[in-house]
Amino acid sequence: MQTPDGRECHFYYEDFHRGRNVQECRIPKVEGSAPWQPPLCAKCPVPAILQANSSTYLQLKLHIKPGFLGFGRKMIAVASCTKHQIPIENPYTGCPQCNAERPGLSIFAQALEDLDD
Repeated sequence: MQTPDGRECHFYYEDFHRGRNVQECRIPKVEGSAPWQPPLCAKCPVPAILQANSSTYLQLKLHIKPGFLGFGRKMIAVASCTKHQIPIENPYTGCPQCNAERPGLSIFAQALEDLDD
């Protein structure tokens, strides 16, 4: 579904049919996270992560941190791999173990290195 800022995110849900006024972010939140509000979609990294990494084993959680003196919010995506049960440092590239299991990915990486030389 399209977020209020115009990006596609399958965790966002809205319903304005017949007088309803429902807007939700259905991504699991980290415990102690600040409450979600629709304007936060503009700063959310999750749609870009989902566009860059389509792994079926990618599990995302969102941590919304209040800013200094309560002004602004910082959005942090916490990623993990459900197949290997490890945290993922860079969710844009995905799980290093899953990437090592893909034979075509190493060929692609080698081709990119050859182009750089």
